[in-house]
Amino acid sequence: MASTQAHVPTQHASRYLQQLCKHWAHKLDVSFDPAHGEVKLPEGALATMDAEAEALIVRIEAGDAETLERMKGVVARHLDRFAFREAPLAFDWQDA
Repeated sequence: MASTQAHVPTQHASRYLQQLCKHWAHKLDVSFDPAHGEVKLPEGALATMDAEAEALIVRIEAGDAETLERMKGVVARHLDRFAFREAPLAFDWQDA
């Protein structure tokens, strides 16, 4: 299993986490509260987000490196849409 994590600096981590989870809840299996969210992405991938005071921590797990790369782009593009006032957000992906 391939995985990655990003520390995304923002003052609005909880807002973006909740907006993204609500958006995806129409199509995907999602669970969330203001501080933590989990989204079962296509192709068996899983995105986990944790809101901190100064950052959003995003983790993605996928079955292979190709799927992981694709899901990194999907998550980043969607978060940038909700963070349009401060986009593009700085994703410092650290692959495991």
